[in-house]
Amino acid sequence: MPAMPPPAQPETIPMIDDEREKLRAEISKITAETMKINAEARWYPYVAVAGTFAAALGLLKLLGS
Repeated sequence: MPAMPPPAQPETIPMIDDEREKLRAEISKITAETMKINAEARWYPYVAVAGTFAAALGLLKLLGS
C-alpha cells in the first residue's frame, strides 16, 4: 500500500481590519448574550418552584372553600 501524501495546507486569505473588527464585535455580542442567558438560567428553578407553590396554594384554597 502506498504511503498517503500529507494533507494540503489551506490557503490563507489575509483579513482586512474592518473584517477583524466585525468579527470582534460579533464575538463580543455572542459572549454578552451567553452571559445573560447563563445569569437568567440561575433563576429559572426558583421561578418554577414559586409557580408550583402558588398553584398548589390556589388549588388548596379552591378545594378548601
